[in-house]
Amino acid sequence: MSGTLNKVMLIGHLGDEVKMHYFEGGGCVGRFPLATNETYTNKQTNERVTNTEWHNIVVRNKGAEICEKYLSKGDKVYIEGRLKTRKWQDDKGLERYSTEIQCTDFTFLTTKQESENNAANNAAQSQPKPSNQAQNTVSGAPVQNDDDDLPF
Repeated sequence: MSGTLNKVMLIGHLGDEVKMHYFEGGGCVGRFPLATNETYTNKQTNERVTNTEWHNIVVRNKGAEICEKYLSKGDKVYIEGRLKTRKWQDDKGLERYSTEIQCTDFTFLTTKQESENNAANNAAQSQPKPSNQAQNTVSGAPVQNDDDDLPF
């Protein structure tokens, strides 16, 4: 076999919102961290151990715009792409390297309702808790939204 293969497939959760960068020619790039977990049981202590690996995802143009619109922190997503290592200089003039996954395909694995619940929970955690009376009026069944505006 004389060919080579550079292919990455990941299923994980977004660690932050998609950060966009737009260019003069109309192109754009979206970047976000993706967390994957490995869980196993330590045979000596019999306790469950979870290791989290962080991946830097880069998605371009229309794919980046779709990710920015529909993905938010905590959402589960399937990413397919290739590894790319960039070389750059930091503020002190030292050469640094960053390995990224250049995304070529993705699939959203979190449903719209789960994503809305994640967003509501994140907003609730970042704001001060309301009084008991206000909390009773806010709690209840999740609101169903039948307007599905996904592009596929």
